[in-house]
Amino acid sequence: MRQPVRQTIQRAIAVAALSALLIWGGQSLAPSHASNSAASIAAPVTLPMNAAPSNGFTEVAKAVTPAVVNITTVAVEEAADSRGGQAELRERMEEFFGGPGGPFGPRGFRGPQGPGPSEPREHRGGGQGSGVIVSPDGYILTNNHVIEGARTVTITLPDKREFVGKIVGADPKTDLAVVKIDGQNLPTVSWGDATKLQVGEYVLAVGNPFGLNSTVTLGIVSALGRGRMGITQYEDFIQTDAAINPGNSGGALVNTKGELVGINTAIFSQTGGYQGVGFAVPTSMSKPIYESLVKNGKVVRGFLGVSIQDLNQDLAKSFGLKDAKGALISDVKDDGPASQGGLKQGDIITAYQGVLVEDAVTLQRQVTKTAVGAKVTIRVIREGHEKNLAVIVGEQPGSTKIAKAETGEADYAFAGVAVQELDQNTAKELGVKGQGVVVTAVEPDSGLEKAGVMKGDVIREINRQPVKSVKEFEKVSSRLKKGENALILIDRRGSALFLSAKI
Repeated sequence: MRQPVRQTIQRAIAVAALSALLIWGGQSLAPSHASNSAASIAAPVTLPMNAAPSNGFTEVAKAVTPAVVNITTVAVEEAADSRGGQAELRERMEEFFGGPGGPFGPRGFRGPQGPGPSEPREHRGGGQGSGVIVSPDGYILTNNHVIEGARTVTITLPDKREFVGKIVGADPKTDLAVVKIDGQNLPTVSWGDATKLQVGEYVLAVGNPFGLNSTVTLGIVSALGRGRMGITQYEDFIQTDAAINPGNSGGALVNTKGELVGINTAIFSQTGGYQGVGFAVPTSMSKPIYESLVKNGKVVRGFLGVSIQDLNQDLAKSFGLKDAKGALISDVKDDGPASQGGLKQGDIITAYQGVLVEDAVTLQRQVTKTAVGAKVTIRVIREGHEKNLAVIVGEQPGSTKIAKAETGEADYAFAGVAVQELDQNTAKELGVKGQGVVVTAVEPDSGLEKAGVMKGDVIREINRQPVKSVKEFEKVSSRLKKGENALILIDRRGSALFLSAKI
């Protein structure tokens, strides 16, 4: 389909900034693209309890590789032509040889002129990736980016049997997909429990890096619960140093019992190849998604109907908290599950069904895997007091966007910001509703700029006091004292967000 996707992750690892790469082996049938491949996976195995690790690795490899398959896709895309480079050369060749189907052309005769220079042309693209057979009747788990946009999907087993694959369903939010082939008594990999993994535990990665089929690499679990990588919307990755390279996408990460614990998805790399930092979607996330795709053809997720954000030290202080743990509700959807359950804007969620909520990501993970219709207990801090609320979890709408955790920090006062009244036309243009004042300018390095306020934001509250006009903005802000933390509620393109500024 396409070349390996590179996503820049702003993290300082040692001194270098590394890139997050989806590790699919992209391949194009057009002459200007290179190719990589991938594929392979698993079958259940039970090892003797007293088996030595070295022997165990051999038995695991023998058991797992027959069920790791090669996925080859073909897609037809339209590409606008141009008068530069190869397109110009092709047009000159067509002038001499009667179009692309002439004696030297790859396709049928089109006549002397051919398409115009800006007319779309079709080219065939494709790619290869890995997949894991998880049921004897042919259900295969892989990455969404392996099969995305595919017109045809071909599955090749390590024993050289070839099948036409049908896409059952895909979930771009976790980069997972399910493909079905017509087969019986196929080799499989048994599901493992990723929640039991420990840092330092041995794991094996199976796939087809660079087209080298049925490759097995060994490493350890380097970290668990990796999130905020910017690779997918929902992240709870297993980090491993088992060698993973382009072509491993959709391949298996297994434990020393030969059980599937993850689907290899991405790497951190400066070169595009293995540098010791790979990521796999754990089975604790992938198994429920697999089951939902097989049963419903889509993923059904729990939904509260709130926008949430992380707390920082300034926000925690503004809300009278001792530490910055919990998920701050910045907005509550009207008539949503949270609203009906009594949750309010400004509540800090500290526990969900007895599980402590460290931050917004922790809450997001818990909610999305809750069964729709389940009644859950949520502990919140409201105006300094704890209380428990009962909420019936709803189904997440397909168009719902989960609020990313955002933080604002500041060390200065309100100087350097200009505001004006919010009229109907401006509100419509900004995509906001309700009352407030519009920020028309923010000076660089000013207090509110460092707090995160931007031009076009609508300030609705200061220290929980409504701000409905410029006059109220001036009145409320004039009460602020030097050294005080000001809690500001803004509306940014229809999304509410709390920020904290130190005066």
